[in-house]
Amino acid sequence: MFDSIISRYPFIALIWWAAAIASTVVAAESPADAGAAAAADSSLTTAVEFATDIQPIFNEHCVACHGGVKQAADVSFIHRDAALAVIEPGAPEDSLLIDRITSDDEYEIMPPAEHGSPLAAEEVEVLTRWIAEGAQWQQPWSYEQPSAPEIPETGNDDWCRSPLDRFVLARLQREGVSPAPPAQPLQWLRRATFDLTGLPPTAAEVSAFSADLERACDDQAKQERVYAETIERLLASPQYGERWASVWLDQIRYADSKGLGLDGRRNIWKYRDWVIDAYNDDMPFDEFTIRQLAGDLLEQPTIDDLVATASNRLTQSNDEGGTDDEEFRIAAVLDRVSTVWQTWQGITIGCVQCHSHPYDPISHEEFYQSVAFFNNTADSDLGEEYPILRVPLESKNNDAAVNLDREIRSLEESIWRRERDVVSDKNAHWRPITELRAEADKQTDIDVEIRDGTTEFFTTDTLSNGTTITLTGEIPAGVEELTAIRLTLAPRNLETAKADSEWGFVLSQIKASLLVPGEDVVHVLLDRVIGDEAHPFKDPDQSLNEKSRDGFAAYTRIHYPRTAVLVLDKPLAINRASNLDEPVELKIELKHSVNALGAFALVSRRGSLAVSDVADLQAQLGGEALVDQRERLAKAESQRKEIASTKVPIMRERPEHLSRPTHVFIRGLFLTKADRVEPGVPASMPPLVSAGGENADASAGSPPTRLTLAKWIASDNNPFTARVAVNRVWARLFGIGIVATEEDFGSSGERPSHPQLLDHLATRFQGEQSWSQKELLRSIVLSSTYRQDAASRPGLKARDPENRLLARGPRFRLPAEMVRDAALAASGLLTEKLHGPPVQPPIPAGIWKPFAGDPWKTPGTDDPDRYRRSIYTYTKRSIPYPMFAAFDAPSREFCTPRRLRSNTPLQALTTLNDTTFVECAEALASRMLNEHDEVGDQLRFGWITVATRDPNTAELAALKSLYQTCLDDGDPPDDAMQAVAAVLLNLDEIMSK
Repeated sequence: MFDSIISRYPFIALIWWAAAIASTVVAAESPADAGAAAAADSSLTTAVEFATDIQPIFNEHCVACHGGVKQAADVSFIHRDAALAVIEPGAPEDSLLIDRITSDDEYEIMPPAEHGSPLAAEEVEVLTRWIAEGAQWQQPWSYEQPSAPEIPETGNDDWCRSPLDRFVLARLQREGVSPAPPAQPLQWLRRATFDLTGLPPTAAEVSAFSADLERACDDQAKQERVYAETIERLLASPQYGERWASVWLDQIRYADSKGLGLDGRRNIWKYRDWVIDAYNDDMPFDEFTIRQLAGDLLEQPTIDDLVATASNRLTQSNDEGGTDDEEFRIAAVLDRVSTVWQTWQGITIGCVQCHSHPYDPISHEEFYQSVAFFNNTADSDLGEEYPILRVPLESKNNDAAVNLDREIRSLEESIWRRERDVVSDKNAHWRPITELRAEADKQTDIDVEIRDGTTEFFTTDTLSNGTTITLTGEIPAGVEELTAIRLTLAPRNLETAKADSEWGFVLSQIKASLLVPGEDVVHVLLDRVIGDEAHPFKDPDQSLNEKSRDGFAAYTRIHYPRTAVLVLDKPLAINRASNLDEPVELKIELKHSVNALGAFALVSRRGSLAVSDVADLQAQLGGEALVDQRERLAKAESQRKEIASTKVPIMRERPEHLSRPTHVFIRGLFLTKADRVEPGVPASMPPLVSAGGENADASAGSPPTRLTLAKWIASDNNPFTARVAVNRVWARLFGIGIVATEEDFGSSGERPSHPQLLDHLATRFQGEQSWSQKELLRSIVLSSTYRQDAASRPGLKARDPENRLLARGPRFRLPAEMVRDAALAASGLLTEKLHGPPVQPPIPAGIWKPFAGDPWKTPGTDDPDRYRRSIYTYTKRSIPYPMFAAFDAPSREFCTPRRLRSNTPLQALTTLNDTTFVECAEALASRMLNEHDEVGDQLRFGWITVATRDPNTAELAALKSLYQTCLDDGDPPDDAMQAVAAVLLNLDEIMSK
């Protein structure tokens, strides 16, 4: 029906295109260089500034050959010590740098002709003066600790409502520009409501706000109170968390699918809900940081602490058949490092995987020091996504669940330690089996030899899935009673496996029997299998369950020898009397039924056997204390299963005795490793500080952990974190950050347009605002800077197209999610339910073609889930939601610090024809018809609902003309009003704030 309206009434499209052209002015602006603005904001000085005057010259002309990647002639202009090879501070006439850049010799001049043009005379003069002044070297501006700047005097206290206004006004005064007049109250209300909740104000909210202002009359104090109370209402709204969580999910690359390969579904929506709640609860940003990076390492972590760590599990994984899980595990670790540095520090560190940073003082080795913080987590690149946490579907059950989880883990740890102590070398008196034979079925070849004094079996070639290895060995002389068997399994190469792990094993079934000459085979009954870690992914006791394929395992990689103790149900006497000339032998059958990723047989590669004859071993393991703990454990596990839960992948550290070493990768390739490194941060930044305040290095005690790193990032001493956080908020409010390059706070990014304002906001955020984003937002949206009218003025647009001077209020196209949500809200279809699994709204036919399974199930028109907020839409990395993609939403494959806005015909086609927008037009038309009886009132109601203002005479006349034309052509009132509603939902005003 809607397509036919467009074809019959093309002027509807013309109305839309007129709106689109208007929006182009706002949305299609390209980023401008803020260098001149930054210079104008800094104090004038005759001294040459390294960061503003010298470093840009080096970056443009020198670092391609003399930087972090390539250091020709061992000269680098990234690090001062390396640059001093060609610079003599105080003596430009003796500096090789000046000689080479001013040379007339084509073979000596720098840069060479093939690498660029000679330096301009002005650049040579600046370099010469800088060297003459002593060649003072500075870190890039962002590496310097922010300090609270002095608030400037402007002489206009009436305009300045907050300290930030003084920084803005002082800059405008230097530029000779006046601020814009205040925005109309309803324009401010619309702007603030969108910014704080992601939705437009409702008609009722517009009426209430207008009425409150009218009651305030001309009393400025009362008017300010109305504005302040409005902000408090918006900040307290549950929709606040949904709006700002959407911003964070871009940074942390949240998706409901795994990415890569099959891009299968990932059940991680509880993390998204945690972020929403964290914003609604105004969790301080330092706490928000620590919980996500190291919540699992906190003392007594809660369910929420553990769910927060799922931020690290949002890396892409590839469980497609035949892939190497170690390769993709490492890729995930490297991605975590890059994401953490870009999200919290605004540093593009990903390139340092292969070489030192080309522009910033971060070395190749220092990147891998960061990797070391994340390299010992227990997760791997597997379909099961271990480790996982069972998170209650109802948050009211979180306390009960976490108490049971703590009890279970504590009991597991206690039981394991008691059992391991019983079967330890000092107690169990293990005797190795030295006379050993080994056989393997399938195509697996196996042999036995003495290695390092131990008789071991080892596989010699390709391993076959489903292999059963049979070990037969003579019971050592003197063993009169068999009580336990120890199985040690190891990598083929003990030395290289620490750094380059081998495929591990899973013992799906273990069987033991005793071979006594002249007697029937005695089947040995095994009671339990005691593994070598307290909380394994695979239950070792499942090796005794013939119906299971799981069991004791190094899943899926092995770095170190692993041991399992097979405990007999009771001591077994060794009868040697029947034939003293032939030995009694032990036979062990190890069945391997698991392969990794459909291609790699998880079969034991090397191992040995030992036996114990300690008579009271069973008695010790069956002691009253252990029996009581096992009963309590079984009861707690049963109670925990009764709590309805969903499984969420989280972070967990590997046991210390199974920790991985971290090495530098030569040229970034994980197969070519160089020196081993320990966790650390770049020397160009403040040192790591532990919770106790001392330097957290090996000499001060235990090595630093992810928790150490998290606290360092969230500390007041970190020069980046607060700046990056406040800049992100500023960019969402004003359309562009004080630092335009949100993704790059390094020397190759843009300098801040208002450096002192940025540091003022950052130090306040850390200090008096106590890392509260609501406090930060409150201070900005009530400021005069934010409350300016958004209209551009003659001459100012050409001079400052992106509003970097902040001489007017913000106006730009809304992000994708808010465009959709605004239409749903205006139509009355929006479902306000919070939390829950992702939903799948309508999409065009033929779009959804996943590699395997994963159907798209769209709720019916009578199901509220069809109209949920966009943050709950199922996000599949390989098939982005079409409407979001059209409006520049990222696929969430990688960290996206900022979205670049575009303006394309595809956006118009989407909002005119997409099923959701057509349904919104139908619903808005129904609202207009039902709310009022008169056509004029109906049209006015629709305009106010969409644009948060009354239509002017010309606008109302255009809507009436359209409605009447539809009626004249024979359309029923419902269809005619839907045509009007469709135009309203495609106005620039509904897509802009």
